[in-house]
Amino acid sequence: MNGFRRGVRIGVDVGRARVGVARCDPDGMLAVPVETVAREQQSVARVVAIAAEYEALEILVGLPLNMQGSDTQSTTDAREFAAALAQLAERPVRLVDERLSTVSAHAALRSSGRSQRSSRNIVDQVAAVVLLQQALDVEKNTGRSPGTPLSQEPT
Repeated sequence: MNGFRRGVRIGVDVGRARVGVARCDPDGMLAVPVETVAREQQSVARVVAIAAEYEALEILVGLPLNMQGSDTQSTTDAREFAAALAQLAERPVRLVDERLSTVSAHAALRSSGRSQRSSRNIVDQVAAVVLLQQALDVEKNTGRSPGTPLSQEPT
């Protein structure tokens, strides 16, 4: 774990109707689901409150690029949500590539015996867990912070 920064991180999977939120332990050993936040006027404030509650080192927002690495309408939506988080949060916000995190979440839920309909309320949390765990693995393997910063990094 060369260069791994100790501290809780919050993972955020931005969707049109819901926002999945996950967190990890301070040592980055395990990402776990926290909450599904309804996508409404107060959703950004709720994610900021969760980050404060867990005294998060940073907030990692999934960036849903297409398979060619290009932006989509969902990418624009995630960037706007992340920018709003960066304005309110008193901690760094980073965008991390989350290609296939929702697909992976659906597959994991199916393999555990849950139907897509019964998984609707938790799939966003599971997708947030997947993107957060991938980001933790990147930092542990490279020693560099994952993704691209949106807000000022502490010096």
